[in-house]
Amino acid sequence: MKLTVVILAAGKGTRMRSGLPKVLHPVAGKPMIAHVVATARSLNPDSIVVVHGHGGDLVKQSVSDHSITWVEQAKQLGTGHAVAQAIPHIDDDATILVLYGDVPLTQSDSLKALIEQTKGATVGLLTCAIDDPYGYGRIIRDRHGDISAIVEQKDATAEQLEINEINTGIMTLSADYFRTAYPRIDANNSQQEYYLTDIVGLAVADKLTVQACMIDNEDEILGVNDRMQLASVERIYQERMAWQLMLEGATLLDPSRIDVRGELSIGSDVVIDANVIFEGHVSLANGVHIGPNCVIKNTTIADNTIIESHCSIDTATIGASCNIGPFARIRPGTVLGDKAKIGNFVETKNAEIGLGSKINHLSYVGDSELGRDVNIGAGTITCNYDGANKHKTIIGDNAFIGSNTALVAPVTIGKGATIGAGSTISKNAPENELTLSRAKQTSISNWQRPKKES
Repeated sequence: MKLTVVILAAGKGTRMRSGLPKVLHPVAGKPMIAHVVATARSLNPDSIVVVHGHGGDLVKQSVSDHSITWVEQAKQLGTGHAVAQAIPHIDDDATILVLYGDVPLTQSDSLKALIEQTKGATVGLLTCAIDDPYGYGRIIRDRHGDISAIVEQKDATAEQLEINEINTGIMTLSADYFRTAYPRIDANNSQQEYYLTDIVGLAVADKLTVQACMIDNEDEILGVNDRMQLASVERIYQERMAWQLMLEGATLLDPSRIDVRGELSIGSDVVIDANVIFEGHVSLANGVHIGPNCVIKNTTIADNTIIESHCSIDTATIGASCNIGPFARIRPGTVLGDKAKIGNFVETKNAEIGLGSKINHLSYVGDSELGRDVNIGAGTITCNYDGANKHKTIIGDNAFIGSNTALVAPVTIGKGATIGAGSTISKNAPENELTLSRAKQTSISNWQRPKKES
């Protein structure tokens, strides 16, 4: 069986009150449509067609999948009309699976069940029985329990509104049948649109097979039409991620206060405290502890490292048994060797920090290479920028940099060197020697502090 997934993504999303196309609003840091495309791709279809409209160029740019066929729906005349725009790009012998760019929580297992259970049917419907079916099209069945039609909320009678089995909008279709049946769909309804759901009534009238696959979890079919629904979908997604992390062995001190906005992989015995945000691709190895209120982005953290509270770590590689924070900022290009220590209010950028080296307090180290067992005193900065270009600081193994030191790059501090506190170092410091630069300390006898004039 050939399978073509058609994703409908042409709606403007007026209720979002945004200049951004609705399907580009993010869930877990990715546009909604990116989630739908990923789910579609997991089914290994023969092709994927995305029907776009409002902001189509932006929608195309958001999905880096060159195998997708993009089709414009210039006028939004309903879901049936949208699928019709894709038909010229679909083989007659294909089965069409219709998905929606603003329904990002559907699971691939549910779609596989739909495809399997409705195999051979002209139309297959994904349905769900929910407590509050308001707003959804109702599944109409005859006295034998067979599906006879789908009636939209605005067109339903009072009796039909009591039905709680709803159409999710997700369905499979015979491409050949849709091609011949679509001209028979009319727009005689409250919306004056060509409903895709009318294909069900036509198939029934033609005495063709219409089958349903019912799912239990209504979260999977939630669409996003406004900011409130977007927030609800975000929380459901994050709850899923939290449960998955715990199933994989992580301890979450508060599962309701973690946000994964990308991909997070973990080892065993990982502990994550409250209000931690992960962005991009993050990997936490065995025994990693993450304190509260941290933001970690595109970073790999090795075994048994502890990240204290309120740290920001972006595009870094952190070794094993390190200790970072609290209130540390690790910027892109930082590489920490094993057992390194980055303390409170320390900022690093584009810095390689060797095994066992320590930057404990109130320092900035950028564009630097530190050897092993280097000690950086409080208030030390590498002066790496001259207003036009960046320059490098190199600090050898076992060097000791005294507090309140300015290292004016380009500069090299030799192995075992000691830099006296309060120094400004603009020339290379030799190995195993004390280097310092200070003004001579002077005390003035009989000096009187100025007094205010009366």
